[in-house]
Amino acid sequence: MTVTQQRATPIGRPLGLSEAEVAERRARGLTNAVPFETSRTYKRIIFENTFTFINTALFAICIALAALGLYGDAVVTVSLVIGNVVVGIVQETRAKRKLDSIALLMRPTATVIREGEERTVDPNDIVLDDILVVHPGDQILVDGEVLDENGLSVDESLLTGESDLIRKRVGDTVHSGSFCMTGSGIFIARKVGTESMAQQITAEARAYRDVRTPLQREVRLVLQVMLVLVAALSIQVGIAFYESPDDPGLREITQAAAVLVSLVPQGLVFMVTVTYAMAAVRMAGSGALIQRMNAVESTSNIDVLCLDKTGTLTTNTLVLDSLEPIGVDEEHLRTVLGDYAAATTAGNRTIAAIAAACPGRERKVVGEIPFSSSRKWSALAFDDAEGRGFYVLGAPEMIQPALRSADGLQPRVDAWTERGLRVLLFAYRPNPAPLPDGQSEPSLPAGLIPMGLIALRDELRPEARETIERFREAGITLKIISGDNPDTVAALARQAGFPAGIRAVSGTTLGDLDEQALMPVAQETTVFGRITPRQKERLVSALRAQGHYVAMTGDGVNDVLALKRADLAIAMRSGSQVTRSVADIVLLNDSFAALPKAFLEGQRIRRGMRDIIRLFLVRTLYVALIIFGTSAAGAAFPITPKHNSILALLTVGIPVFALAAWARPGNTPRRLVRSGSHFVFPAALSIAWVAFVVYMFYLSRGAEVITARSALTTITILCGLILIPFAQPPNEAFTGGTSLNGDWRPAILAVGLLGVYVGVLAWPVAREFYGLEVLGFLDYVILAHIAIAWAVTLRFAWRLHALDRLRAAWHRVRGR
Repeated sequence: MTVTQQRATPIGRPLGLSEAEVAERRARGLTNAVPFETSRTYKRIIFENTFTFINTALFAICIALAALGLYGDAVVTVSLVIGNVVVGIVQETRAKRKLDSIALLMRPTATVIREGEERTVDPNDIVLDDILVVHPGDQILVDGEVLDENGLSVDESLLTGESDLIRKRVGDTVHSGSFCMTGSGIFIARKVGTESMAQQITAEARAYRDVRTPLQREVRLVLQVMLVLVAALSIQVGIAFYESPDDPGLREITQAAAVLVSLVPQGLVFMVTVTYAMAAVRMAGSGALIQRMNAVESTSNIDVLCLDKTGTLTTNTLVLDSLEPIGVDEEHLRTVLGDYAAATTAGNRTIAAIAAACPGRERKVVGEIPFSSSRKWSALAFDDAEGRGFYVLGAPEMIQPALRSADGLQPRVDAWTERGLRVLLFAYRPNPAPLPDGQSEPSLPAGLIPMGLIALRDELRPEARETIERFREAGITLKIISGDNPDTVAALARQAGFPAGIRAVSGTTLGDLDEQALMPVAQETTVFGRITPRQKERLVSALRAQGHYVAMTGDGVNDVLALKRADLAIAMRSGSQVTRSVADIVLLNDSFAALPKAFLEGQRIRRGMRDIIRLFLVRTLYVALIIFGTSAAGAAFPITPKHNSILALLTVGIPVFALAAWARPGNTPRRLVRSGSHFVFPAALSIAWVAFVVYMFYLSRGAEVITARSALTTITILCGLILIPFAQPPNEAFTGGTSLNGDWRPAILAVGLLGVYVGVLAWPVAREFYGLEVLGFLDYVILAHIAIAWAVTLRFAWRLHALDRLRAAWHRVRGR
């Protein structure tokens, strides 16, 4: 629906299209209608969370369990899959709704001229050859050709990354995604819909982007290895059953199959999702919207963070840094500057900064020349009781030729420029100069008298210096990629806390470099200026090719390609819609001060998952080794599904939730599984050996199989519970497998779970449900002493680094 609205404009107005012409173009499909994708679609969210390798594998396990008649186990497995999918969808859908609401609030409108009248319309209602009007602050929504203008300057930073305003004249092209900042203009729509520049740049943003974190890749590898292990072990057990002199029976075979299938750590996948959800909850209210579940964990892997200057380090506003009066006192200079800023009709960031620092009065203006990025100055003529005169404000190098005297100006200009400041010269002539009639190009009159130099600086975000320091302390390399002048950006970076000797290069020097030559430049350089969107993408790719885990922040369409190439994409709330839609994290307050908290949460996830993976792997390996050993010895299958369920519940199922909730931030190795081998293999091998000996001892004494199985279940539960404080040592007595944690809660939990197991043994209903048999008091005393002896021995083996010594000896033997 369109709404008719009259609005005066200072420039000429064509009639525009008629309603019939608009209807004819709509019928031909020549409209600006493009899919309004504020974020990922619900379909994509559901697809990405449902159809994964891990979920497919777990579904296959579920089918296998159901085929064996173990419907309860099948329900548990499918519940884990559904829980995994639902948690992911709910979290990412919540983020989508938030982004959608932001996009709707920020969705622009367009002003078109049709049948001689201005109308405010939705962007999708624009058609080819429509006549559009723009005023300061309006977004240009289609590509077009300027028909008329009055000091029109546009900001194309979202497209190019350059913050300088671009002057547009009749016949020039304006691009969708840019903004009218000064003056006004009328242009005709030449490219609409998918043909516009912004849509062409963002076309690649709609391609599928699937970034898996190192943790997710490791978990997937663990599942793949376990599937192979289960397949191999199943063959071995099957052969043992076939060669057994006694008929094992269908029930025994079915139970063995159920235990073997359960060796695949199905809960490990669910715990990854749970820890992601916990982190998202803890991040709520921090100013960071988590759009992808794995984004928080991904932050902990970052070793290179690429920042954009505008909107990231700075607030996109200028502030007055210094004034140097020339021939007048500072108070008078401030008064005239304030009057100049107050009287200027075509405002911009420079005028806003001066107005904020120098309050002004309303003066009678008899002429005005708006600022132009090509001539780099603006001018006003006053004629009232306060005085008469022609005043000009602009770049010193553009005004100096018209000065009566420029003695002593250049040293101060050079000194301020080297500091990264934006230097302006303010000059005047006592009598108002004749102003151009609008048809000729304005020029400066000779004999101008300098009144003062003005230094402006980009306003750093208040949290920028502290945030940068926190990232540097965390060992993260920071790089700034900008469309602005590299020297200016480097000076600003030094103000924000970067070292004095940082290296800066211009994008013009990168164009001829191939991928191999670009790598060392990307590695060694801190500031990149005058960079195009494609060069941003190439720089991110070059850093990733050297093994870096790269995060990229951006706000404009020009950042989209680099964001999609990065391991972690971070967008600003005020940025373009397409940038927010491809981002993993959206900074709701446009402040990257939220990132250090996300980094700590990512560390918390990895530390929690480090302990969770260790417990899962230890349990899986020792159960597999026990099955292998007893099968090779020709003994009865050692574990039933019910025994396995209580063993898994008490030693892994309940503890992992607590470990995830109690995890603390801290550094962890990049490869959790490999680094955990020091903990996992000694623990798994020793538990398997102890349990195998206990089981075979009971069988050798003529005990019933159920008695031997109950003894095996008891010793493995005791060892598994002792392993919990070993995973998070509360004091030095439990260190060896990992470093001191100092948290007593895991140890207290282990004692509580031991009490639960005692309760199960004491309650006949629970004992019968789990298929356990009560042993003699002396049996439990002996098993407890065995568990204690095992713990002491394991701690000794860890402290001796026995596994590392064996590995080193093996490498020495192979090297001979």
